[in-house]
Amino acid sequence: MSGTPVGGVHMPGGVLSTDYGPAMASRHPTGRRTRPPVPGIRSEQPYWDTGAVVAGIDEVGRGAWAGPLTLAAVVLPTDRRIYKLRDSKVLSPEVREHLSGRLHGFATGVGIGHASNAEVDRHGLSEATRRAARRAVEALPVEPDVMLIDGTWDFLADLGTHNETIPQGDGRSASIAAASIVAKVARDRIMVDVADQHAPYVFASNKGYPSPDHVAALERHGPCALHRRSWAPIAALDHPRLFETT
Repeated sequence: MSGTPVGGVHMPGGVLSTDYGPAMASRHPTGRRTRPPVPGIRSEQPYWDTGAVVAGIDEVGRGAWAGPLTLAAVVLPTDRRIYKLRDSKVLSPEVREHLSGRLHGFATGVGIGHASNAEVDRHGLSEATRRAARRAVEALPVEPDVMLIDGTWDFLADLGTHNETIPQGDGRSASIAAASIVAKVARDRIMVDVADQHAPYVFASNKGYPSPDHVAALERHGPCALHRRSWAPIAALDHPRLFETT
């Protein structure tokens, strides 16, 4: 959607890239260590030049078997940058926590929205994504004109804003990278907070994703109140819930 104009400005091939500092390197097939992509402001700058308010949108928890789906919307300032901003997946938990705390004070606006596992079961993942995304945008203290959405699906098309989908956007757009960090930290905290109530599933470490210890606990105890019971691996289990409270 990069050819769509906003305020008469079309998305160019590139305007400006900003290095936000080092992140964890990965190993290239040749044996050389490679660094993850640096999210820049090529996508934001043309919109900023028109005076538009730009929000980055990203989600976390889509592939989890338990817990909420979480989306964040982040509006970055146009005149300041934050060091070490990267896709949340390539950052350590400690760096994510630090950056999330900084973003809450640094950003022009931060909004977080959740869709519970019950909503995922009741409405399906696509509608749950729309609901959580709308909640995140509504939680912003400023109204965005443009939304940069990670991936290829515009799940906010009904809001009437100008939306641009960016494949692998959390590694390309600073605003989306910021949203990925905020969403990841917010959801991780929820799973840590509920871990003691559902001790067999070790949610504090696996965050609801299907790690070996999580799968083993499901096979032994069956699902708890936080599991997405409509998902095939959970629905296939015959065990009753350990906990009936939500």
